[in-house]
Amino acid sequence: MPRTTTLTANDALLLDNQLCFALYSASLAMTKLYKPLLEELGLTYPQYLVMLVLWEGDNLSVSQLCDRLSLDSGTLTPLLKRMEAAGWVSRLRATDDERKVYIQLTAQGRKLRAKGLKIPPCVASAVRCSVPELLALNSQLRTLRGHLQDDLAKTGKTPSAAG
Repeated sequence: MPRTTTLTANDALLLDNQLCFALYSASLAMTKLYKPLLEELGLTYPQYLVMLVLWEGDNLSVSQLCDRLSLDSGTLTPLLKRMEAAGWVSRLRATDDERKVYIQLTAQGRKLRAKGLKIPPCVASAVRCSVPELLALNSQLRTLRGHLQDDLAKTGKTPSAAG
């Protein structure tokens, strides 16, 4: 965290003043927290994210899942194939357009949701934030993500560091 409200040129490059590092290291810590919780369900973290989306609403196209998870189909398709092999989802081609694939939870995938309900309280306990604090932090991070995505969409590239 910055020590003051403005950064000197020297402070601007301190590791602890980098938002990217704060997000990166928090993400690593969060993933480590989830790992043993998800092992009990037999899921990896990316598989858990897919299951969360499907538990919200089943029978989504691969492209809808890609959009919701901010992943490309090249990343998501092998993951979905492994999840199908594990018996949690089924992949069904659309009858009107064979290029379109829909993902549906199986009975086993729906049953896994009950075990998944144990995870959020464990995470809430570990982060030691109140529900309002968690909701506010989540909102701030979604806003940040939206700004970053908007900037990338406008420019088609990341800002130049060259001055």
